[in-house]
Amino acid sequence: MTQKQTLFKGQSKKKTIPPNRHGKAPHVRKGKRAVKPTKFTKDMDADKELTKFINQCNEIKAANLASKEGGDLNILKADGDQSKSKK
Repeated sequence: MTQKQTLFKGQSKKKTIPPNRHGKAPHVRKGKRAVKPTKFTKDMDADKELTKFINQCNEIKAANLASKEGGDLNILKADGDQSKSKK
């Protein structure tokens, strides 16, 4: 028989969260937890490269339009700014 009546064979005491965690760092577990499959990461890398290329093309087009004489691009105010000014 155990010394404490609450613990029997095979049972363990439940861990409780300390009431004061100020200034204490959270417990960091070692090792890799979630390893993504290599196929997924390859697809993701390809998508990143495509996105970078598209963004670069869009920026170049916008810069060309803005730099021309009588450029077509104008700065517009956001809808939120107009609603504040009406009040």
